[in-house]
Amino acid sequence: MRRSAAALFSATVALAGTLTAVPAQAGTSPSATTAQPSEITWRDCHTDDYPTLQCASLKVPLNYAEPHGRQITLALSRTPHTAKKSQAPLLINPGGPGVSGLDIAGWLPPLLPKAVAAQYDFIGFDPRGVGQSKPAVDCKPGYFAPVRPDSLPGTPALEKVNLARAKSFAEECGKKYGDVLPYINTISTARDMDAIREALGAKKINYLGYSGGTYLGAVYGKLFPERVRRMVLDSIVDPTKAWYDSNMSQDPAIEGRYKALMAWIATYNDTYKLGTEPAAIEAKWYAMRAELAKNPAGGKVGVSELEDTFLAGVYGNDAWPYLARAFAAYVNDKSSDHLVKEYEYYAEQAGSSSNNYSIYTAIECGDAPWPRDWNQWRKDNWAMYEKAPFLTWNNAWLNAPCAFWPTKPHKPMNVANTKLPPVLLFQATNDGATPYEGGVTVHHLLKHSSLVVEQGGGNHSITLRGNTCLDEYLANYLSDGTAPRGTGVADAVCQKMPDPAPLSTVQSATAPVGGSLHGMLGFRG
Repeated sequence: MRRSAAALFSATVALAGTLTAVPAQAGTSPSATTAQPSEITWRDCHTDDYPTLQCASLKVPLNYAEPHGRQITLALSRTPHTAKKSQAPLLINPGGPGVSGLDIAGWLPPLLPKAVAAQYDFIGFDPRGVGQSKPAVDCKPGYFAPVRPDSLPGTPALEKVNLARAKSFAEECGKKYGDVLPYINTISTARDMDAIREALGAKKINYLGYSGGTYLGAVYGKLFPERVRRMVLDSIVDPTKAWYDSNMSQDPAIEGRYKALMAWIATYNDTYKLGTEPAAIEAKWYAMRAELAKNPAGGKVGVSELEDTFLAGVYGNDAWPYLARAFAAYVNDKSSDHLVKEYEYYAEQAGSSSNNYSIYTAIECGDAPWPRDWNQWRKDNWAMYEKAPFLTWNNAWLNAPCAFWPTKPHKPMNVANTKLPPVLLFQATNDGATPYEGGVTVHHLLKHSSLVVEQGGGNHSITLRGNTCLDEYLANYLSDGTAPRGTGVADAVCQKMPDPAPLSTVQSATAPVGGSLHGMLGFRG
């Protein structure tokens, strides 16, 4: 595969579209009058996996500047506390933005020490527009159906077809949900969280946010600092880069994780027989990519689907043995069976939710300004591609609808905060999805925060996935508010967990297993 930019057509792509006026709520203060929140009536919705889970719904204003105007419905879930006393509700957001949060209220409690989990009501929710919340925004069902165009715009024709896809998605969103899109944003979601707090009858809430949910937590803390009891942010978005620069900064970090996978494969040549030199193994990966561009595996895994599949290895190294097995089978045995299976497990199930992606774009495109001139996108992404070829253009097309978005964006919120109680931050040094610098930035912005770093770790969403050092800090904080205090950049450092070993004979016969939040993180976490 070519690593340098191809000659591209130079005509300026028209990006102008009809813009919806900035909603009045953009400048509304947190103390603005709100409608009396609905009472929450919990009902049993347990499953075999979550035997004590309860569900409910809550009506909130679409536009908080008009609290008695149109109402929308949020879907909620709860695992109730079992101790005699509760430490106030713990709201959880798995990130995205745009991921359903209903299951996480059942998934998380068993992973904590029983004495700690017993003290909390774990509250999950589908953010506005997501999943079972109403209305659910689904701009263009089937948008990620295979086989998509090659992500690398090496010819004018390929760039044109990818641009047309992005523009059509934005246009469909505007046509179908033009009355809703101006209110699908992080600030509105933060106000929804406070409506949940009020409906629960709680003076303060606790909060645990992963990935994109860390920005939501920081915004909530800025709007309502006096209503935060405890807050944990795991794998942290840099709020000073929302969102164009934030997504660009992912590319070199993602490249690092991709190269870490290639180096890991090289250490197990006896198993995978792909070679002992990472560069040579990488060349074989790009040769596989070129072949799939001509002949998609199983009629469904082309170039873009291959990239989506191997992105799982960026988010969690527990995927490495499965990805390596599929890679080796394709190269050595000319078999694509495993590759198709890993795509179906790691990528297809996430890509099948055009609802998640619709909210992802609505929030990221609406939270902050994006370049409207495609020439800037082209220049920036080709420059980045020279340093980080693995996923730069795939990531660019994921976000490209923002160049055509039909609503006018808000201004990013400055989340610097001196009023919050101690906040506990977790960040891996080699995280590809939310680079390490974001954790350090938020540590500086939140005056009373404590930063726990996983040294050498590259997984995304790092607590409650087996690192006992990290999990002890989390449990202690949730138990009594104890947070580490240090003198360096980090207040505490935990060493990363060992990388996985190749699959055993028994494991090879089973389906892949995802990371702790696999299936919950959705689009890019």
